[in-house]
Amino acid sequence: MTLSLTLAALWALAANFLGMLPSRDNHWRRAYGLILIGLPILGYVTYENGLWWGLGVLCAGMSVLRWPVIYLMRWLRRGLR
Repeated sequence: MTLSLTLAALWALAANFLGMLPSRDNHWRRAYGLILIGLPILGYVTYENGLWWGLGVLCAGMSVLRWPVIYLMRWLRRGLR
């Protein structure tokens, strides 16, 4: 396993652990931090392993952070109207 995939797996473990902890702001601060850390890892995975692995890691990250993605899609739809 390459370093980039190892980092992506550690990111996924950390995201799941942080999701289990109680939060007063519905985990939004943690989600922003995970997005900040996850984007460079996603780029590194894509650079080191190729587009298909990058898309797989992107889908995995989107499934973990589904609410920020849902709100982004709603915001984009509202902006296009």
